[in-house]
Amino acid sequence: MADTGRKDVTSQLKEKVTPDSSKSTGQKLSENVSGTVDKGLGALQPESEKSTTQKLSDSTRSGADKSQNEGKGVLASVQDSAAGLAKSAGDTINQAADYVKGSTTTTNPK
Repeated sequence: MADTGRKDVTSQLKEKVTPDSSKSTGQKLSENVSGTVDKGLGALQPESEKSTTQKLSDSTRSGADKSQNEGKGVLASVQDSAAGLAKSAGDTINQAADYVKGSTTTTNPK
């Protein structure tokens, strides 16, 4: 059972278990809007006024959101590191090429 104006846990579970590929665009949009509204209401509703079920649901969602955000943070960090390594490798190759070009032009006797 959900608190007034909040999504019940059963609806949330059904939405999560149903693959997006089997949902219409309207369903996806509706779920996104209702999920955003529910998160907002959950943030505004004092913990002392939440049912045990709603507290558990909010806590679970909060943990999932945090994990998702941390996952994005880790991915961005890995991408930044890979980009930095690629740039460094490119710089090193360019320096080596410049060195070789410089060596061949300065070592030609006249």
